[in-house]
Amino acid sequence: MQEDTPVRDVQLTHIGGPSTLIEVHGWRILTDPTFDAPGRRYSFGWGTGSRKQTGPTRTPDQVGPVDVVLLTHDHHADNLDTLGRRVLERTATVVTTRAGARRLRRSAGRAAGTPDSTPGGGVDGGIGSGVSSGVIGLAPGRSTVLHAPGRTPITVTATPCRHGPRFSRPLAGAVIGFSLAWESQRRGVLWITGDTVLHPALERTARRLHVDTVVLHAGAVRFGLTGPLRYSMDADEAVQLCELLQPRSIVPVHYEGWSHFTQGRDNLRRAFGRTPHLAARVRWLLPAHHGSSAPSQR
Repeated sequence: MQEDTPVRDVQLTHIGGPSTLIEVHGWRILTDPTFDAPGRRYSFGWGTGSRKQTGPTRTPDQVGPVDVVLLTHDHHADNLDTLGRRVLERTATVVTTRAGARRLRRSAGRAAGTPDSTPGGGVDGGIGSGVSSGVIGLAPGRSTVLHAPGRTPITVTATPCRHGPRFSRPLAGAVIGFSLAWESQRRGVLWITGDTVLHPALERTARRLHVDTVVLHAGAVRFGLTGPLRYSMDADEAVQLCELLQPRSIVPVHYEGWSHFTQGRDNLRRAFGRTPHLAARVRWLLPAHHGSSAPSQR
């Protein structure tokens, strides 16, 4: 397993948790912005919650301006926290679930952390009105195209997630992943799985997609209240998904920094280590101040 590799067309910088900065062909795309300091406990609703244990490797100012935020879901703070919501205020385009887009549009000006009837019992926190017109809601299988003068257009397609066991959607809420495709790709798309367990729709997606690099949300999320039930992939499921995908590069994220993650890097190393042909493709992103990167998407 490699710690870092040279990059040409695409650079990935891990900010912490799921938050990853993607730089490609002049675009700066941020996933699931989380920038709060560690120590605070967040309620996820229905008696569940988590404490943030480590802070981001960069502040929003250090990350700098971003063109697009890809938000897998808006109602859990380990994917969108208080400072992350402020990043949305200054971002022209936010792509998220259809339900999340509705909440973000109507919640301008309200403070993060105010409970409402958000699916999953999460928070419907405020974002500034400046982003409202740029919020795009996608259902799985639907696409939008990112355009900007002088830049390669990128097609963003929502992919299915199931953020928990069967029948958990009313509790866990809607979540999506994202595949990113552009004209010069020769070895497949860049895929961000989003928070999901392995399930039939995800397996069908994995068989259909031709993937160069997968950004894999892991962590084996669990809560004491629901015992052994998991709300994200464990290490074994991550390996199973990659066996279906056969991507050129595997980039794990969403496995550290929060108390509800029950598996970390060591678990992933062991699981992938039992599958040598996949282990050689795993890329561990170094801390952001080291200029972490993943293989190019040529």
